[in-house]
Amino acid sequence: MRELNNLYTLRVFEDRDPYRVLIRTILSQRTKDANTDKATSQLFAKYKDIHEIADAPIEDIEKLVKSAGFFRVKSSRIKEVSLLLLDHYGGVVPDNLKELLELPGVGQKTANCVLVFAFQKPAIPVDTHVHRIPNRWGIVHTKTPEKTEIELMKIVPKHLWIEMNDLIVQFGQTICRPLHPLCDQCPLTDLCDYYKENIL
Repeated sequence: MRELNNLYTLRVFEDRDPYRVLIRTILSQRTKDANTDKATSQLFAKYKDIHEIADAPIEDIEKLVKSAGFFRVKSSRIKEVSLLLLDHYGGVVPDNLKELLELPGVGQKTANCVLVFAFQKPAIPVDTHVHRIPNRWGIVHTKTPEKTEIELMKIVPKHLWIEMNDLIVQFGQTICRPLHPLCDQCPLTDLCDYYKENIL
């Protein structure tokens, strides 16, 4: 992780505002960062907080987040989760895994993202990068993101969990790409099974 820390700076999303991080993460499901950025920016440019989004016409939300893909489903989830948070949590996003997972549209990865990026609580959000890259390195041998999370929790020291997702995501976007990874630019080839088996 130290090598990745030398390459990348940890990012801060939505000023660590729990509600905005939650909505951003829902919008990020199954889409690229650029699409997420655009949809999140447009939504919060018009509707400033949970109260305004809860009151917004669903058609308006759909138009604003269309770039994120699956916009009807995501808009419905955003509206539903906003109303539920107001009704049951006083508009405050819970800071624990159990209650986060009870929210509509919130699965394990989304809940872990909120814990890490909003509350700075140790968790390992496993997206496509965090699933792919440790398998390429050979430190896990897993078929699903859920199993990857379990295995990483066993071997990665807990004090590194907060940093892990963002560093690996940036690494996966720039060097260890899904197709045509830039192994000649990678500082971790001596530790990587993929490099030893496919490039050397």
